[in-house]
Amino acid sequence: MEKSTNIDWGKLGFSYIKTDFRYVSTWKDGKWDEGRLVEDNMLTISEASTALHYGQQCFEGLKAYRTKDGKIQLFRPDANAERMNATCRRLLMPEFPVERFIDAVMQVVKANEAYVPPYGTGATLYIRPFLIGVGHNLGVKPAPEFLFSVFCVPVGPYFKGGLTPVNFIVTDYDRAAPKGTGGVKVGGNYAASLLPHEEAVKKGFADCIYLDPATHKKIEEVGAANFFGITKDNKFVTPISTSILPSITKYSLMHIAKEYMNLEVEERDVYIDNLDEFKEAGACGTAAVITPIGGIQYKDKFHVFYSEKEVGPVTTELYNTLTGIQFGEVPAPEGWIYEIK
Repeated sequence: MEKSTNIDWGKLGFSYIKTDFRYVSTWKDGKWDEGRLVEDNMLTISEASTALHYGQQCFEGLKAYRTKDGKIQLFRPDANAERMNATCRRLLMPEFPVERFIDAVMQVVKANEAYVPPYGTGATLYIRPFLIGVGHNLGVKPAPEFLFSVFCVPVGPYFKGGLTPVNFIVTDYDRAAPKGTGGVKVGGNYAASLLPHEEAVKKGFADCIYLDPATHKKIEEVGAANFFGITKDNKFVTPISTSILPSITKYSLMHIAKEYMNLEVEERDVYIDNLDEFKEAGACGTAAVITPIGGIQYKDKFHVFYSEKEVGPVTTELYNTLTGIQFGEVPAPEGWIYEIK
């Protein structure tokens, strides 16, 4: 008999809930062990672990979706695996094989099937793989051992209110340094964002927008998400920079814009002084999916896009198509969907 949970799916936020199983694998003496599912959600590591002192760690985020016919599917987990390995190469950590990454995610979802929210609730199962440097180490050098783990949590919308425009403010802080770690998914990037985010919220905004660290003239990221804009002649435009995390959601939207909606797609510089070229704008990422941008505060000017209260038609179609693919309602490009069996 399948386990049942007493979760009010409609009231879920984006917060931690302990589920039953997580996957753990250890790298030691030059190789990964076989890995296993465990029930304990607490980690015991050396006080000298490089993850604690030198930030040698990375993570990913993806989701499992319940379809109308009750199936459970993943959205592009291979892309998450490849992105994590790119981060590992940047931080001198051992890569975790793509096939094993996907298998570990599938094991965790299947073992926690009771926590996959029902179709139609708007909730999903958020999956968090991470890889950290552990073991006894004091000098600034790669760890002697590493830990790879995957856990999952049922979540509701990242921003309450669903697909509703929110406002952002441009910050003077930099998210990442030129030629630094902005293009990989390391925890330090997010630690650096905590203060700018808090300051933005205190001023009444959802989050802040980061400009390029070299010139402070070009939009790079929107909080922990990627930026996109729809020009007045219906082009899908998103910034390009080595400091921007390559969002799987963003590249999926680029494909949808071109192949499903017949829009021209451009990955190029987006200048903060040229917001008038866009009739709609949004932030995108795994957690938030798409967050429509109502307006952006830059210095003493507040620029409104489509509306502060209503979502533009192009953004709405992008959102409906992407979520339709994820929940099995819209045919997906080949290789995007992995079914849990």
